[in-house]
Amino acid sequence: MENDQKGLILESYNIEGITEEECRSIFFGWVLALNDCTDPLKAIRNLLATYEKSYPKHPMTRVLNEGLMKENFKGSRRRGRKKLKQFRQLVKNSNPTS
Repeated sequence: MENDQKGLILESYNIEGITEEECRSIFFGWVLALNDCTDPLKAIRNLLATYEKSYPKHPMTRVLNEGLMKENFKGSRRRGRKKLKQFRQLVKNSNPTS
């Protein structure tokens, strides 16, 4: 799937008994794996369109819906993207296998 190239979100729906905390961790990994030209809100909406009907009560569905909530975005989008880019660089630099 275009919005889930590593299959992280798909796999979360296949894990029986997965918790909301585990889904949140997977979600953050998914966000960090997005390329810079991907609109995260559009990608989340596409994932929800794919999975929400089949899994309305799944913890990942709740996490994805939380990802769309405005109060989860602090500051301007531009500043948020800059911080995300800085965070990605920090993670990349701290990973000795990269």
